[in-house]
Amino acid sequence: MKIKDLKTFVVGNPAPHFGGRYFIFLKLITDDGIEGVGEVYCATFSPHIIVKMIEDVFEHHVEGSNPFRIEALWRNVYGRGYTLRPDVSLMGVLSGLEIALWDICGKSVNKPIFELLGGKVHEKLRSYTYLYPKDGAVYTENEPHVYNNPELAAETAADYVAQGFTAIKFDPAGAYSVFDPRQPSLETMDRSELFCKRIREAVGSKVDLLFGTHGQFTASGAVRLARRLEGYDPLWFEEPTPPERPEEMAKVARQTCIPIATGERLTTKYEFARVLETGAASILQPALGRVGGILEAKKIAGMAESHYAQIAPHLYCGPIEGAANIQLSTCSPNFLILEGIQRWEGFHAEILKKPIRWDSGYVIPSDEPGLGVELNEEVALANPYNDSALHLEMADAPIL
Repeated sequence: MKIKDLKTFVVGNPAPHFGGRYFIFLKLITDDGIEGVGEVYCATFSPHIIVKMIEDVFEHHVEGSNPFRIEALWRNVYGRGYTLRPDVSLMGVLSGLEIALWDICGKSVNKPIFELLGGKVHEKLRSYTYLYPKDGAVYTENEPHVYNNPELAAETAADYVAQGFTAIKFDPAGAYSVFDPRQPSLETMDRSELFCKRIREAVGSKVDLLFGTHGQFTASGAVRLARRLEGYDPLWFEEPTPPERPEEMAKVARQTCIPIATGERLTTKYEFARVLETGAASILQPALGRVGGILEAKKIAGMAESHYAQIAPHLYCGPIEGAANIQLSTCSPNFLILEGIQRWEGFHAEILKKPIRWDSGYVIPSDEPGLGVELNEEVALANPYNDSALHLEMADAPIL
């Protein structure tokens, strides 16, 4: 069995755009007709440029290859062009291709991927959702909304709890900029504390609060903020400092009782090894469409296990990466919690032939072979992305 063909899809994510502006999907096809799908979580270039990168890597490394020889292919792509170091764009491309190879491997032996990586450990996977606006799109300046109004945020959190969620993530600390890190303003700290207070009052003590930031702050600034939040007992403080220097993040971890989580912008076991070695975080958040794929994420989970750290796969893209996250989580003893986009409804359900199964706060892993999901190509082709904006963008001026 050899890989014969490639198809790519740049899919616009319709309003309300939960999970980003677009998704980059791909499909590999073998010479005996087995198809595997993957997703590339790469926001550094236009998605149409990313497609050209996918095609280039496919032509040089994947076409004609044995889909089971993932380790050798991974090393050849990782080292192409005299690199042998983490490259977030290349790793995004490799991740999507690698996920599709695993989908093919599972289908060829009629087993879900988790059965090929140690077998099922968890019958169901605890999940959380971000706070999303009840009405309107994510990308809006209309006031007020769940990102700046603690009362609306608390009301929305209570609604999610009524649906069955036992953990809610929110990030009231404000915008992030290419000029970060910075000190949080007193207003930012007041607002963040009030969000925690109002949401804790609304959901009680049986629901975990997940406090998200995006690397906006210096280590000392993050410590100041953390001390304002400790009384509300968040399960984690996410990415308190930028991801490039885990030594700085470790300063925060040493000075707060809130567990530190990080990983959505990291790639490969090498970057996660630095997080563990420095003690920067005890909760790792690999995004499988960026980190290097399923096998690389399994290695990271194993490293984390040896440090008594847990994994909480990150998701802010489409459901194919979500399905890969589910495969990893199902076979990882140190799995903590899984990010979802609400209950995997809306466009995240429409783009699949059969939606990911969610029940009362938990994802139920599929026993179907491979990833356990199939891309609905008709829906993908009916929603092309033709805009110029990237998947995510930071402010291009300092935030005062």
